[in-house]
Amino acid sequence: MVVQDQIKLQTSGHGHMSNITDDVQMIVQNSSVKTGTVHIFNVGSTGAIGAIEFEPGLQKDLPEILDKLIPPNTEYGHEQAWHDGNGHSHLQATLLGPSLTVPVSEGSLVLGTWQQIIHLECDVRPHERKLIVTVMGE
Repeated sequence: MVVQDQIKLQTSGHGHMSNITDDVQMIVQNSSVKTGTVHIFNVGSTGAIGAIEFEPGLQKDLPEILDKLIPPNTEYGHEQAWHDGNGHSHLQATLLGPSLTVPVSEGSLVLGTWQQIIHLECDVRPHERKLIVTVMGE
């Protein structure tokens, strides 16, 4: 069985992190899949999906470390072509990745105690994001 749904969320701009675990779990429950996987995909090139402990320290640390690894900079080729201030946003989102696959067992997400599914906004502007959630299994 394959069931597909979506999550829409509003972000406030660069570094905004959203815990989407409950939304994904609800889609899994509504799918009636007991054993399988769920795949979450961010539509757009400046948002990322991941798994992390969703707590204030890491909500601050992850965007900060990404800014150290890939800082805002006018020297990126994207900046020289488009002059839109978000060359680093594309690179950060690419580093983290646009999707995540999580096992489903007994109709529930298989996550560690301190592990949540997150969306991270890497763009410098707020966005209404669309996340495609595909549940596969039996």
